[in-house]
Amino acid sequence: MKQVLTAGVAGLLFALGLGVGGMTDPAKVVGFLDVAGAWDPSLAFVMAGALGSYALARGLILRRAAPVLADAFPGAPSASVDGRLVAGAVLFGVGWGLSGYCPGPALVVLPVGGLTVALFVVGMVAGMGVFRALVKQPG
Repeated sequence: MKQVLTAGVAGLLFALGLGVGGMTDPAKVVGFLDVAGAWDPSLAFVMAGALGSYALARGLILRRAAPVLADAFPGAPSASVDGRLVAGAVLFGVGWGLSGYCPGPALVVLPVGGLTVALFVVGMVAGMGVFRALVKQPG
C-alpha cells in the first residue's frame, strides 16, 4: 500500500509540474521545438530545473544503502545504442513535434484536451500494442 500511495503522490506532483511548467500546452511545446522560426526558449528553463532537481535528488538517494520502498536499487540499464533505441527516439521525436504532446502531458490533459489529445492517446496506446505484438521483450 505504501508503494502505491507513494507512486500516486509522485504522479500527482509530476502532473502538477507539467501543468505549471507549460508542458501540457502543445503550442508552447511546438514553439520550443521551432528553433528556425518563432522559438520559445521558456521550456529550456523548465527542463533545466527538472534536471537540476533530479541530479540533486539522485545524489542524495544513492548515498543510501538501499531504497526506502524496495529491497535494492535496480541495476544499470544497457548503455548500448542500437537500431531499436534510435528508431524509438525518432518515432518519439516525430510524434512530439507533430502533435506537441509527449505521453506524460497527454495523459495529464486527456480529461479536458478534447478530440486531438484523445486521438493522440489512442494512437500512442495502439502503437504500444503493435510494438508488444511484433517485438519479443527480453526476460
